[in-house]
Amino acid sequence: MIGRLRGLVAEIAEDDVLIDVVGVGYVVRCGSRTLSRLPPIGEEALLHVETHWTEALGPRLYGFLTRTERRAFTLLHAIQGVGPKAALAVLDVLAPDELAGAVAREDKAAVARANGVGPKLAIRILVELKGKAITEGPVMSRAGAEGGPGPVSAAGEAVAALMGLGIAEITARRVVDQAALRLGEDAGEPALIKAALQELGR
Repeated sequence: MIGRLRGLVAEIAEDDVLIDVVGVGYVVRCGSRTLSRLPPIGEEALLHVETHWTEALGPRLYGFLTRTERRAFTLLHAIQGVGPKAALAVLDVLAPDELAGAVAREDKAAVARANGVGPKLAIRILVELKGKAITEGPVMSRAGAEGGPGPVSAAGEAVAALMGLGIAEITARRVVDQAALRLGEDAGEPALIKAALQELGR
């Protein structure tokens, strides 16, 4: 079973990427969020891989830029009715920490924004993921234990700030994700916003 790939980005398609590892090309299926954050063709990429086998298709590789994203994918895919395509779709609209927050808030609408995920499946996802560690740290509901506002990730706040400037949500998430990759997971909201605006040329 392949758990990780490090190699050169050879091709990027609509649903997958071809990673050249010492002359061997691996086709890895990825969500649009992951594909948008890959380095340019010819540069090195590191993907955390989840391998699935079906009788019809044989082995298929699914790639993620972080171990947390891969963990969230495996948790989603283990839910009845959630195939790999739906699991990737959920992670396209909700990063793992945002998914954990949606589960804590029982936010069916947030999960149902994923392509191919209807209200009933969104409810099942919320029920099945409740109490499971999607991310490495605890995530509280926006309505905290005493009714006050819970913590929101710096990336989530940065996305909200960019949307407040009139930037489309999908664009805001893409540039904030790229900024977080460059600056590291500990980057604060101001640094993420600044880097994201630089990415947009503002």
